[in-house]
Amino acid sequence: MKIQVYGTGCTPCKIMLANTQQAALQLGLADSVQHVSRIQDMIAAGITGTPALVIDGEIKVMGKALDIPTIVALLRAGSQ
Repeated sequence: MKIQVYGTGCTPCKIMLANTQQAALQLGLADSVQHVSRIQDMIAAGITGTPALVIDGEIKVMGKALDIPTIVALLRAGSQ
């Protein structure tokens, strides 16, 4: 599973990254989380708002940080 958190370093982006890392750790997927901060990469991926969570190439959320239980649910759904 490929998990990407897009963010430029703002507070919500940092929260999203930390929460995603924690959620992935709970599911044994900690090595799958990638932080993408380059604006060019965000544009290429179709990200128009940060933070954004992308699982296996599918944008799951943009423009808000999610809590850990919500991310866990998204990761579980993505692994099925």
